[in-house]
Amino acid sequence: MFDVVVLDSGPLGQAANPNNVGEPPRVRAWIHNLLGAGLRVIIPEITDYEVRRELLRAGKARGLTRLDELGNLLDYQSLSTSAMRQAALFWSEARKAGRPTAGRESLDADVILAAQALQAAGPGQSVVVATTNPGHVARFIRAMVWHEIH
Repeated sequence: MFDVVVLDSGPLGQAANPNNVGEPPRVRAWIHNLLGAGLRVIIPEITDYEVRRELLRAGKARGLTRLDELGNLLDYQSLSTSAMRQAALFWSEARKAGRPTAGRESLDADVILAAQALQAAGPGQSVVVATTNPGHVARFIRAMVWHEIH
């Protein structure tokens, strides 16, 4: 069991999607179930950025409204200097090990997400990143496919 669930862009994007069929309502119900169980659900700023930029590009006003509503409902974690320094450490360690998580010139949102998630939990709390693909993030912090987190 986890105390804190940090949302990656896949689940956050689905939750912001205004469609009421398919995956979006399942993700929204899952988030409400987590909240009902007393878990803290966090939108990290890097994930908000990833989802928001695509909604803006596509001109999806209803999705932007939903994303803002989620930002009011859930905890929002702003980027911090310490998170960015931790992300730089993760990035450099992955490069040195010959296991990069993104292209050489990429900002690499996965290491920033992992660093923000690492800082999301308080003392004695356990944290997990809810994602659609745990591969890269799981190198740095616990990550699971969103629907496997209960």
